[in-house]
Amino acid sequence: MIDETGTKLFHQSMPFTERLGIEVLEHGPGLVRSRIAWDESLCTLGGVLHGGVLMSLADSTAAVCAFLNLPEGKQGTTTVESKTNFLRAVRSGHAIASARPLHAGRTFIVVETEIRDAADKLVAKVTQTQAVL
Repeated sequence: MIDETGTKLFHQSMPFTERLGIEVLEHGPGLVRSRIAWDESLCTLGGVLHGGVLMSLADSTAAVCAFLNLPEGKQGTTTVESKTNFLRAVRSGHAIASARPLHAGRTFIVVETEIRDAADKLVAKVTQTQAVL
């Protein structure tokens, strides 16, 4: 089921996510889940969903997770470091990202994001540091 409020948050705060077609499945401080549908226009040769698309999905999902864990009085975050391990290709269905905070501090928030395919197989693991603004 699509989380309409979360999807609107993504699209208003990051218009690029609307262009990619990212939909939010759930959002809260402990977990943010979103997905992107496989589409030929987002692929590399051989019908594989482009790694940059997967990284955009992970970065956007982690950014909202960090935002939902901001210390009181802070306005936003920005990515200062991101590490991605790609484990398998996505050739159909959806790529689903799940982001969880590992550390929510006063100056940095660290988020870990897993991307899985429609068969629930691990596609990528992303660890990201967001600076608190």
